[in-house]
Formats: sequence, structure tokens, C-alpha cells
Amino acid sequence: MPRVSFCLQCILVIVKVTLGFVMRNRSISIIFGSLILWAVATYFLFLDQQSVGKDQDKEKDKLSNQISRLEKQVKQQIIINQELLEGINESKRLKKEYDRLNAQLSIGDTEKDKNKKHEANKEKSILLQKLANKNKWKISKDEQSPTQEVVLSTEATHNTLSRQRLPDGSPIIAILVVSCNRITVERCLNQLIKLRPSKEQFPIVVSQDCDHRQTADVIAKFGNQLLHIKQPDQSDIEIPPKEKKFKGYFKIARHYKWALNQVFLKLGYSTAIIVEDDLDVAPDFYEYFLGTYPLLVNDSSLWCVSAWNDNGKAGLVDEHAPHLLYRTDFFPGLGWMLTRDLWLELAPKWPKSYWDDWIRQPEQRKNRACIRPEISRTRTFGKLGVSNGLFFEKHLKYIKLNEQFVPFTKMNLSYLLKDNYDIAFVNQVYQSTVVSYSELKSGNIVAPGPVRIPYYTRQSFKNITKLLGLMDDFRSGVPRSGYRGVVTFFYNGRRVHLAPSANWSGYDITWS
Repeated sequence: MPRVSFCLQCILVIVKVTLGFVMRNRSISIIFGSLILWAVATYFLFLDQQSVGKDQDKEKDKLSNQISRLEKQVKQQIIINQELLEGINESKRLKKEYDRLNAQLSIGDTEKDKNKKHEANKEKSILLQKLANKNKWKISKDEQSPTQEVVLSTEATHNTLSRQRLPDGSPIIAILVVSCNRITVERCLNQLIKLRPSKEQFPIVVSQDCDHRQTADVIAKFGNQLLHIKQPDQSDIEIPPKEKKFKGYFKIARHYKWALNQVFLKLGYSTAIIVEDDLDVAPDFYEYFLGTYPLLVNDSSLWCVSAWNDNGKAGLVDEHAPHLLYRTDFFPGLGWMLTRDLWLELAPKWPKSYWDDWIRQPEQRKNRACIRPEISRTRTFGKLGVSNGLFFEKHLKYIKLNEQFVPFTKMNLSYLLKDNYDIAFVNQVYQSTVVSYSELKSGNIVAPGPVRIPYYTRQSFKNITKLLGLMDDFRSGVPRSGYRGVVTFFYNGRRVHLAPSANWSGYDITWS
């Protein structure tokens, strides 16, 4: 518009300057008229070009939005097709087994063979039931769109038409509880329901694997307080011979994929918090995730929010600062929030096992970070599981669970946005006083404020973490709770940064 105004001003200047001259000399009136016509034509031509430019921009935006929608639809269809293919292959395998048993039944009729027949008939009945379940599952997939109701094992009814926001604009965040064969899931569900501020805003979906009757009965007791879905594929999984003892990890990965497909593609939720069935939750568990939700959906450098601090043991956190939050390059898990868009990205390449280590690989993380708290908003009480208590006795049982309610939704958390956070974080870390472990332990530090313990090699990091009681392992080169290679914790009343050199250039995957 400034250009248009300038053109009009030029025309007026030409008219004023030449009007008197033209009136005295009629012989150039034709030239003057031509000049006026040229100026007016140029003006309207300019307007037309500007209008065309705006229309082109609008068309580009419209086309870009259409491409984005189509891309999401294609990803959804790929996931659905993969599940259908898996179901078909499993049905074929069951049918072959059924045919084999039929062949056995047709041979021989002795008393011994009659006993074999009886056993074979029992196996046939089981196989027929499995085939029937598979067919029902396939039919339900064919008939349902990603936002339609899935056939479920409870009488609770859930409206799938509006599963992203409440009428007042507040986000709806599904709580996905992953369960198997532990009746102690009751402890977790009691807390989730007791602390839940709104059933409509935080619908609880319990996905059960393992077909464990006692656990199913415990979940059923909660009635319409939650939605109980059951993983239908209970078939054996093909596992490499060397990994037979890790069979549980393969089943967990299969269950997670199915459950997340149900939540995002079948039930139509856009955001979910995954909670394992052996977790206690803090009083402000829901407030924490609701407060950090805007960060997750608005900052593309974030891909999850976790309730867990891997180094959150009592004595390593500031119990007077439950409001403190951090960015971390390490995927913490154990109560974490993700979006539907992230699931559409991960689902087509979801691994057959060890999903948590897989998700920490650079190919999946793509330099994105998670939000984690100073004091954990979850704590595991499950010593027994597929990991057989790995880390539990030495570490997990000492994790401090937050006890104070922090009003995160009323706080300004913009300091956690990458552009704000990185500058402040790097300045705080590398302007802090350098100390040794012995100085930190003895408390003989004169300078006030945070301090820094440098490390330069993998081994020096491990040596220091063992002395301090921190977790010393790496996953894809990233230390637990680390950000830009820095592990931040609290020790002897002081904030401490275990940090690499200031010219740190990235993680070394060989450190794992």
C-alpha cells in the first residue's frame, strides 16, 4: 500500500506542475493527455499485479495445508495397513496349524489315538477361537475410520466426535495406562482417579495385554471411570534364538504399538500421557502436564514431556524447588506425554523390541528434547517385571516423589522454550565456579551460587557419577537427564553442573 500511495502522489505532482503550462500552450495538450493516460494505466496495472501476488500466496498456503493433511492421512493408512497385514499373516499361520490338526485326526482310531484326538480337538477349539477373534479384529479395522469407536470389552461409552478440546477450548489429554498381569494396577488407578480434576478432560484408557483374568477383574471394578481395552493378539512372537530370555521386551513393544494406535487412530485423541501400571503419581501430576502442554505443541524442538527425573533421588534434588523444570536430551519415559503427530511419525518404523532404547537413537530423536522436573511426578513401585528389578534396588526405589502442589498452569514457563532456555542455560553453566568432587563433598567452597565439575572423557564421567550417586550409563551417547552434555543436580545445598568443555560439539554415540 505505501507503493500505491507513492504512485498517486507522483501523478498529482505531474498534474500540478504541468497544468499551468498546458493551459498557456495548447499545442502540447495531446502530449499531456497521453502522459496522464500512461500514469493511470501504470497505476491500475500495478494494483492488478499486487492482487495477483496476494492470490498466489493464498493458493500456496492452501496447497501447503492440503499437502500436510494428505501426508497425515497417508501415514494413518500406512499404520492401519500394517496392522491388517500382521493380522492376515497371523490368521494364515493359525489356519495352517488347524489344518495340521485335522490331518492328525483323520489317521488311526485306536484307544491311544482317541486320546490324541481328544487333545487335538481341544487344540482345534482354541485355534478356532483365536481365528474368530482375529476375524472380528480385522472386520472392526475395515469398518472403522480413525475417529470411529473401536469394539471394546467394557460397557462404558465414549463420544469420539470431539476428542481434542473441551467446549471452553481446554485440551483433552488421554491417560493411557499400559497393563499386563499385575493386579497392583489397582494402586495406580486409584491414584489417577482420585487426583483427576476432570473425567472429561483426562479420560483414562487402560490397555491390557497378557489376557490375565485376575488383572482384568481388578480393572473391571472401576466401571465407567475408565475405558478398558484388551490387546487381541496373544500369539507367540518370533524371537532370535539369542534373545529368547528377552521375550517380554518384544511383547511390550507389540502392546505399545497396538495401544497407541487405539488411542490416536481409533479413539481419535490428539494428545496422550503414557503411564505404566506400576507408577505412583504426585498430587500435581495432572497440573504438571496441563501446564507444559502449550510448550509441547508450540515448540517444535520438543517431542515429549516426562514426569520423571532419572537422577531424582532424595539428596540429589532441591526439595524446596518443586517448581523447577528443565529441558533434557535424554528420553526419560515413566509417565510421559506425546502428541498424535509424533505417533504418526514413529508408528510406521516402530521396533519389534526395546522400544525405549530405540526411541533414544539419533534417527528418532532428531535433536529434539523433553521437559523433565526437578522432583519427579511419578515413582515406580514395581520391583518385579521384565527387567527383573534392574536398577530398582540401587536406584529407582530412592526416587523422590513430589508432595507439593505447584500451579503450573498459572506460571510463565516460556523460559523453557529453546531460544530462551539455551542462552540462559549455557551462561549459567559456564560462568559457574569450577570445583572438584572433594571440594563439593566437604563443602569447602567460598563462591556462592551454582558450581561446575568438568569432565572430558567417558571414563571420567563414570568415575564422578559413581562417587556422587548419579546414574552413570549412556543411551546413544546421551547421559541420563543430560542437556547439551550437562547433567544438572543438587548436592550439599548447592546446584551442580557436571559438564563437558564449553566447546562441546555433540554426543558421541560410541560412549554408550
